[in-house]
Amino acid sequence: MRNDQFGYDISLSSAQAVQAWDSMVLAFLAHAAATPDHLGRVLEAEPGFAMAHAVKGLFCLMLGRREMDETARAAHETAMLCARQGAPLPREMGYARALGAWLGGHPSESVREMEAILTRWPEDALAMKISHAIRFILGDRHGMRASVEALLPAYDAQNPARGYLFGCHAFSLEETGEYARAETAGRMGLSLSPDDAWGLHAVAHVFDMTCNARAGLDWLKGREHAWAHCNNFRYHVWWHKALMHLDQNEIEAVFELYDTEVRKDRTDDFRDISNGTSLLMRLELDGHDVDDRWEEMADICEKRTDDACLIFADLHYLLALIGGGRESALRRMMTRLHADAKRGGESEMNARIANPGLSAASGLEAFGEGDYKTAFLNLKQARHSMQLAGGSHAQRDIFERLTIDAGIRSGFLDDAEAILGERSARRAGRHDRYCSTRLDLIAETRGGWGEAGRLPAE
Repeated sequence: MRNDQFGYDISLSSAQAVQAWDSMVLAFLAHAAATPDHLGRVLEAEPGFAMAHAVKGLFCLMLGRREMDETARAAHETAMLCARQGAPLPREMGYARALGAWLGGHPSESVREMEAILTRWPEDALAMKISHAIRFILGDRHGMRASVEALLPAYDAQNPARGYLFGCHAFSLEETGEYARAETAGRMGLSLSPDDAWGLHAVAHVFDMTCNARAGLDWLKGREHAWAHCNNFRYHVWWHKALMHLDQNEIEAVFELYDTEVRKDRTDDFRDISNGTSLLMRLELDGHDVDDRWEEMADICEKRTDDACLIFADLHYLLALIGGGRESALRRMMTRLHADAKRGGESEMNARIANPGLSAASGLEAFGEGDYKTAFLNLKQARHSMQLAGGSHAQRDIFERLTIDAGIRSGFLDDAEAILGERSARRAGRHDRYCSTRLDLIAETRGGWGEAGRLPAE
């Protein structure tokens, strides 16, 4: 029995294994690509450590890939076998129960297991980050913030995870509209942990939500080291930079970042697909020809129509299928979504497919077919529950833009203008370039058709 870097007992016998475990935790907090390597060294040194197997399973489920479920289940079985053969500590068994709950279709129960751990062991930064990550997947922004703020008093200047906690606080503050405090917390986190890509990206979110793209570009410039070490999260930070250039109407820079960073490695992780699809759709909505860039993502997403892990992922797969004109795969996916929605009570994720997923998906399908009235009515119905799809305000904004554009194209000008007003209210009352151009378009359309406020549906 030894202690980890936070001073807690841990069921590891060798200093080598403890060091690998501590390195894994810090790497996970930093979204480092080396995280699985450190975890692998722990399991190699002490294959009977139940907690490590449970964490491996949780990491697999966070990937949102159906084929990883088998690996996660095997990890859970191994963790429970190790537990029966050994004497795991109560804290360690909480991780195994959390994995079992998620495998059973109840990730919110996994969050509760993490929170139970944090009540007794508040400095367990791994539990803090896992709770934060699952809440993010579930769209629980207020829970993210409450969880982190309950822990702040326990993390003193000597705690090696303090900077990362500030980074999580920054993100939760931004998602709950406390932009000035979020920026401060993110800057503090990065000063303590220079590789805190999550905190750096939280500040990027602040500049997005306060319509200050130029300041966002200045913030990211020269700080590439803060995300160079990352796993696929690095693509997401580059995506933020591309969005800032898009808001500045610097289109060549957007395409360059798309080709050289955002989709540089053409990965099939759903988070990377969401970066690419949402950026291409933004470009197309603004009237830019994206050439054949939809094709490689459509090729990938044709193979993921039966994934059924996360509605957030499904909606972005749909964007790729629509953009790539894959009608057969699109129909196959819509059939599966309807079937999953009918089984909404079987799991929390199926419930999210039923609401808001099905309305959102139907709206996207109609948009792709040019049926903008149907698209608008479905997307409008979904928008008030889109938080349940998970992701951030910035990520879900593509669905907001599609709703607004569908409304304008089908003549629901008053509705589109009202949604633009709500969107601006979330952005400190400011207008970004997208908002300004759409308000101008609405005004021009009204001027051309009189003051009726509504055009004939297309």
